[in-house]
Amino acid sequence: MTEYRLTPLAQSLPATVPFVGPETQERAQGRGFVARLGANENVFGPSPAAIEAIAQADHWMYGDPESFELRQALAQRLGVSMEHIVVGEGIDGLLSYLVRLFVGDGDAVVTSDGAYPTFNYHVAGFGGVLHKVPYSADHEDPLALFAKAAEVDAKLVYLANPDNPMGSWHEGAALTAALAHLPQGTLLVLDEAYIETAPAGTSPEVPLDDPRLIRLRTFSKAYGLAGARVGYAIGAPELITAFHKVRNHFGMNRSAQAGALAALGDQGWLGHVQHQVADARDRIAQIARNNGLVPLPSAANFVAVDCGRDGAFAKAVLDGLLARGIFVRMPFVAPQNRCIRISCGTTEQLDAFAAALPAALSDAIKS
Repeated sequence: MTEYRLTPLAQSLPATVPFVGPETQERAQGRGFVARLGANENVFGPSPAAIEAIAQADHWMYGDPESFELRQALAQRLGVSMEHIVVGEGIDGLLSYLVRLFVGDGDAVVTSDGAYPTFNYHVAGFGGVLHKVPYSADHEDPLALFAKAAEVDAKLVYLANPDNPMGSWHEGAALTAALAHLPQGTLLVLDEAYIETAPAGTSPEVPLDDPRLIRLRTFSKAYGLAGARVGYAIGAPELITAFHKVRNHFGMNRSAQAGALAALGDQGWLGHVQHQVADARDRIAQIARNNGLVPLPSAANFVAVDCGRDGAFAKAVLDGLLARGIFVRMPFVAPQNRCIRISCGTTEQLDAFAAALPAALSDAIKS
């Protein structure tokens, strides 16, 4: 066979991924990074109890297709029933299932221009039409998003709070008030990947089964299990039940379920990580200021640093850091692409960043 009978939609899509992984960049450079500060991973690691649970999982058995014990523990912690929760392969996997449930050829979806690109990737993959609104003062703009949704009759509106890539956030009360403007028939997809590193009150205080929204959370960030790929969605039971129509029922491996369950049970370790993240954000901000740059306030496990010029200059700074073994990323869309984004790191990693930044800035100024 020399020609494959792909669907017309698949034939029209580029063979790209939302992010080029650091491993790909290391292979291209022929060397590893000194400091991996670009993927918003939790370098402080998961709970020791989670590591032990993963090691002791009976890998010869398939994982429970219902993720029963993990959903039960999440339900108890959140004060809802298990029917309000579905577990999936990280937020990315859950976004894929959600878009598959809602979006067909030509259906309208709304997001912010420059927001998390994996959502856009899934929408394109199912034939949806993306409508974008700009950020406002480096924040996603709920009212503008909802107005655009009303204009185009959007099925879904995507909003991350806290936001990636800017680290900005809205108070939960503001989002609660904004929900009054969400068009009837439009579902708010509220990505709360960084909710554990945000100030209290960041999540809107509406019932977790409010039919207007679905919340997506993860064990990849504060819980330190990015490699295990465990996420969960919280919503009305009728919506959560729909996931079972399309999800990969054996997609959650046994060790990932065990690790997430143990991590959830070790809230002391979570508190330790939250303190480490807060300290690292302060250190990144100070390094930025020491070099004449402006750190933006962040409620996530990274800091966006304003390089003071345009995207071309920020890219030159980023390239200078990469050349010195410091892996960082930057927003994709102007004017937010004037920034570089630095993930929270260990003292040693941030020392390496601090050492490399002056020379990277000098090279960028000369270029």
